[in-house]
Amino acid sequence: MWPCDLFLWLDLRGLLLFIFAVLLVACFLNRKDPPNFPPGPPALPLLGNIFNIESKQPHIYLTKLADVYGNVFCIRLGRHKTVFVSGWRMVKEALVTQADNFVDRPYSPMVTRIYSGNSAGLFFSNGNVWRRQRRFAMATLRTFGLARSSMEQSICEESQHLQEAMEKEKGEPFDPVPLLNNAVANIICQIVFGRRFDYSDHKFQSMLKNLTEMAYLEGSVWALLYDAFPALMKCLPGPHNGIFSNSKSLEASIRGEIERHKLDLDPSNPRDYIDTFLIEEKLNRNSQLGFHDANLVLCCLDLFLAGSETTSKTLQWGLIYLIRNPHIQEKVQAEIDRVIGRTRQPAMADKPNLPYTDAVIHEIQRVGNIVPLNGLRKAAKDTTLGGYFIPKGTSVMPNLTSVLFDKNEWEAPDTFNPEHFLDAEGKFVRREAFLPFSAGKRACLGEGLARMELFLFFVSLFQKFHFSTLDGVELSTEGITGATRTPLPFKVYAKAR
Repeated sequence: MWPCDLFLWLDLRGLLLFIFAVLLVACFLNRKDPPNFPPGPPALPLLGNIFNIESKQPHIYLTKLADVYGNVFCIRLGRHKTVFVSGWRMVKEALVTQADNFVDRPYSPMVTRIYSGNSAGLFFSNGNVWRRQRRFAMATLRTFGLARSSMEQSICEESQHLQEAMEKEKGEPFDPVPLLNNAVANIICQIVFGRRFDYSDHKFQSMLKNLTEMAYLEGSVWALLYDAFPALMKCLPGPHNGIFSNSKSLEASIRGEIERHKLDLDPSNPRDYIDTFLIEEKLNRNSQLGFHDANLVLCCLDLFLAGSETTSKTLQWGLIYLIRNPHIQEKVQAEIDRVIGRTRQPAMADKPNLPYTDAVIHEIQRVGNIVPLNGLRKAAKDTTLGGYFIPKGTSVMPNLTSVLFDKNEWEAPDTFNPEHFLDAEGKFVRREAFLPFSAGKRACLGEGLARMELFLFFVSLFQKFHFSTLDGVELSTEGITGATRTPLPFKVYAKAR
């Protein structure tokens, strides 16, 4: 090696060492916590705790950390700090008592890329845009959903389509997931798009496939990696890229529906959410409140995702838990037979007379744990949680798993037990720590509709069929965790009663 080359090499090596030292110092300074900041597990320089989090069941790992560090602790993902809040009392403090302080979403590179810098739809928007769009969506859901008796009838009619599809299996084992996805998605489609789709519709099936994949990836470790290291992950191949390709496909399908609506829009007679939004868009020229076509696409995407994934997953877990507990399935069916019979369609008016069935549905939601972790929040101002100091701008994640399985709130948290929702006389009782829809100002805006769907679909299925699985097979209660918690693949027999 020539002397000049040697000096160049030494200079290059020195430069690299200098850069590495600067990064370490920057990392140390970034890690330096303010006094009385929440504790947490030791973190690697630059990488944080990203490799500590169990990729398949992150909510279990995070729930167990609360046993070590308390109900308010910190995890580092790359350079970013996230405070996790566990247990009913502390989650209530954050979401309800300090609702105004923890209402906004923090910055997310992944979300920014998905939403292309637009108004961020319903789930990820903040400030005036979020408040206006949430009020508008809730009013529209009431108009085309809960306030119309026709919606109850629509769910009952969709239940008939679902039953007919199951009958076509002719007593053979089948995968119930696609059929449940079809039925549940058709309800939100009627509210948003103004129509239902045939189960064989190729476009509909493509949308559902993209939706399922996106829901998994958005809540996976790949999403955490992208937000922790956006510049690097943007250049790398991997499953995380599916988040963006699936969202683009869904957005293209939604745009097609919007253009179809524009062709025959009647401002005096809106048919659905899209019509109502387009009318509001013409009346409200201030696009700063989110009333423009780009945001309409994103709001529809959020409604489609929230209005189909969670309810379908709950029904899937319902089949699993009642097949695993045949005595509970028999008791549910006996109550349905006694109150409704086997021929009349169920109605919401039957709900008060079906306390055991109602308790079973609630217990399915609890142990099914459909949304294990809540959406990220950020502190609007300096505050305290559990005696710890939370600086303004800190990302905060409420752990809903820790609430639904809180040992201080549930008599047998790890056991499927409908008695959690019944008193000594067998009457249904509400429980404060029942938070499958979250709580506070960001609670699920479609909770009322979801409750109606769950009750009517569940009762109609168990009124019509006895469900079982393959001989010698015990269905697993382990799940695949993304933004929602999905059962492992399973097959059922649906025997007409």
